[in-house]
Amino acid sequence: MIEVKADALEASFEAVERAGLPPVRPMLAGGRPAVDAGFDAFLRSGSAFEAKAMSGATDAAGGYAVPREIDAMVDVTLKAISPIRAIANVVTVGTSGYRKLVASGGFKSGWASETGARDETDSPVFNEVAPPMGDLFANPAASQAMLDDVAFDVEQWLAGEVAREFAAAEGAAFVSGNGTSKPKGFLAVPTAATGDATRAFGTLQYVPSGAAGAFAANPEEKLIDLVQTLRAPYRQGASWVMNSATLARIRKFKTSDGQLLWTPGLAVGQPASLLGYPVVEAEDMPDIAANSLSIAFGNFKAGYLIAERGETQILRDPYSNKPFVHFYATKRIGGMVSNSEAIKLLKFAAS
Repeated sequence: MIEVKADALEASFEAVERAGLPPVRPMLAGGRPAVDAGFDAFLRSGSAFEAKAMSGATDAAGGYAVPREIDAMVDVTLKAISPIRAIANVVTVGTSGYRKLVASGGFKSGWASETGARDETDSPVFNEVAPPMGDLFANPAASQAMLDDVAFDVEQWLAGEVAREFAAAEGAAFVSGNGTSKPKGFLAVPTAATGDATRAFGTLQYVPSGAAGAFAANPEEKLIDLVQTLRAPYRQGASWVMNSATLARIRKFKTSDGQLLWTPGLAVGQPASLLGYPVVEAEDMPDIAANSLSIAFGNFKAGYLIAERGETQILRDPYSNKPFVHFYATKRIGGMVSNSEAIKLLKFAAS
C-alpha cells in the first residue's frame, strides 16, 4: 500500500515537470505584488505583460496602461510643477468629445398685484463649452544596459521623466496655449474692459493698471479694483496667479500707513496671501511689459476647465534607436475657460 502511494506522488511531480509549471511558493512578507513584477519585466525586456495587470480602458492605438502606482506619482508631481492644475476644475473623460453647458443670465422675476397679469419672464441663455484637446506626449530613452542593471529603478525613472515633460508642456498650455491640438489658455481668449452685464460670453474682463508696462500711482488701489470686479459669489475660493518676478514687485507695496499688502503664510503649507486671497506662482505668466496681462485673479475652479483621459499610455520601442529603448508616453488632455465671469485680468496699459 505504501509503495502505491509513493508511485502516485512521484507521478504527480512528473506531470508538473512535463507541464513546465514553476512551483507555487507563498509570497514572503514585504514582497512586490505580481503586477509590479510583470510591468518591471515588460520595461526591462519587453516580455509579455498580462492583461490583468493593466488599469483602465485599452486605447485603440494600442500600448500598455501605466499601473496605478506610476499614475499616482505623475499626478502628484504635476500639481507641484503646474499650479493651474491644482486650482482648476479637472474632470476625467473617456473620449475627446467632452461638452459642458454653462447657463448665463439666470431667470428673471417681476411683481404683480393679487389679480394682475403675469407676463412671461426671460429665460437663461445656455452656452456650450467644448475644450480643445490634444495628445500630450513624452519619449524618454534608456540604454538596454541601464535597463539590465538591477540597481536601476526603472519605474521611478520613467515616472520622473514623464512628469517633467508633461508638467512643462501643460503648464504653458493652460496659461497661453492657442487651442490647436492643445488646451486653450486663459490668456489666449478675447479680453475687454466692459463688465459682466454687457461683455460677450467667453471674453475676460481686464482692469488697466494706468500706465503702459508699469503700475501707476497708488498701485494698491488697482489691485483692490481688480478684486472688486469679481462678483462676490466668485470671490469665495478665488486666488491670485502671477509669476515670481511680478510677485517680487508686489511684495514691496505698502499701504498709506506703512503696512505691506502681502502677508506670508502663518503655518507650514499655508499659501501667502495678497489682500486676503492666496497667491499662486505660475512661471508661465508673462512678465510686466506694455499691454501684458501679467496678473490674474479669479475662481479658477469655476472659471477654467481641464478635461483629461484617466490613463497614461506607454508604448515600449526597442527597435527605432538601438541600443536605446524608448518609452513613448501619451495622455489626452484639453482645457479652456468655462466661465468668463469667474476670472479677471490686470492689463499693464494706460486704458
